[in-house]
Amino acid sequence: MGRAFEFRKGRKLKRWSAMAKTFTRLGKDIVMAVKEGGPNPEANSRLRAVIQNAKAANMPKDNVERAIKRATDKDTANYKEVLFEGYAPHGIALLIETATDNNNRTVANIRSYFNKCNGTLGTQGSVEFMFDHTCNFRIPKDDKIDIEEFELELIDFGIDEIFEDEDGIMIYAPFESFGAIQKELENRNIEILSSGFDRIPQVTKELTEEQIADVEKLLEKIEEDDDVQNVFHTMN
Repeated sequence: MGRAFEFRKGRKLKRWSAMAKTFTRLGKDIVMAVKEGGPNPEANSRLRAVIQNAKAANMPKDNVERAIKRATDKDTANYKEVLFEGYAPHGIALLIETATDNNNRTVANIRSYFNKCNGTLGTQGSVEFMFDHTCNFRIPKDDKIDIEEFELELIDFGIDEIFEDEDGIMIYAPFESFGAIQKELENRNIEILSSGFDRIPQVTKELTEEQIADVEKLLEKIEEDDDVQNVFHTMN
């Protein structure tokens, strides 16, 4: 198993704890997808992917439809995706993905979390290079799929790693390969249970229990913010 497998195993232990917050984040993803490519999932691959993720998170169909309808309203604010970079205590690099309709508010909040928890908010590009930006797909387990053969068939589409876990078959590839892999899976009539993007640290750092507690204090504050979509770090 490779880095993507180990990363996913660790991330599974830190799932979004509150269902309501998960739905809020998915709602933002829907609004951004509709604003970008329109409300028709058949013609909007990004919206199609978000709807798949909403289904995987057990988001009610009515919630999804309301979010799509709300996004088509010209008075609905658009969300801007903003990436924050910095260091938590003990030299742990952080990448924070946000979706905000008020950048000044988000910047002020993120800066305050770093200041209160002895972290340092960095400049653009200060830690992003430490992470590989990847895309991922989860498809159902299928006895007809030979993992090694399947990987060889799709390697030309950019696949880096494929493995099976309790949730299905996971596919990892570079960020820019998302569209090509999504299209190929759909052409093969393979159901996509969920998909998304990760930033996998190239190197991780071991900390003591006390040091981990210091980092977790900052992570919890950041993850509780309504504008934050994802947080990635280099702590092992």
